[in-house]
Amino acid sequence: MRLQDIMSEDVKTVTPGASVTEARSLMRANGIHHLLVIERKQVVGVVSERDLGGRLGGRGAEAAGTQVAQVMSPHVVSGSPSTTVRQAANLMRGRAVGCLAVLDGGKAVGIVTTTDLLELIGRGAERPIERSTRWTLRGRGERRATPTARHARRG
Repeated sequence: MRLQDIMSEDVKTVTPGASVTEARSLMRANGIHHLLVIERKQVVGVVSERDLGGRLGGRGAEAAGTQVAQVMSPHVVSGSPSTTVRQAANLMRGRAVGCLAVLDGGKAVGIVTTTDLLELIGRGAERPIERSTRWTLRGRGERRATPTARHARRG
C-alpha cells in the first residue's frame, strides 16, 4: 500500500508570518493537529498542536503576537505518493515525528499522520510480511576444496 492510498489530500497550510492564534484556530476549526508551513509555494516547516502549546507555555505567548516561524519545526520529513506505508512508518518512527508531508515535485499534495497509520493497522489493511524460509541442502556430504584452497592449506 502506498501513501497516495491513505494520505489526506486536503492539506491545511499556514505561512511563517501567521500568528500562533491563527494557526491554533485553523487546527481547531478543522479538527487537525498538524499544519504545513508554506512560503512561496515551498514547504518550509511543520507546526503541530504540541508546538503551539508546549513551546509557548500557555496562552501568554499568543497575546504577545508570536508567529508560527518562531515555533515551527523547520526540518520537514517527507515522502512521495509512491512511498510505501512501511517506509513511511519507518521514517516517522526513526525521526520521532507525528506527520509526514507528501510531496510531488516539491509541491505538497498530501499529509499522513500517525493516526492515519494506526487507523490503517486497526482496519487490518496492512498485513505483516511473512518471513521467508531459508532452505538448506541437507545430506550434501563433505564439500570439496577448490585447487587454490588446497594449495593455501599446504603452504
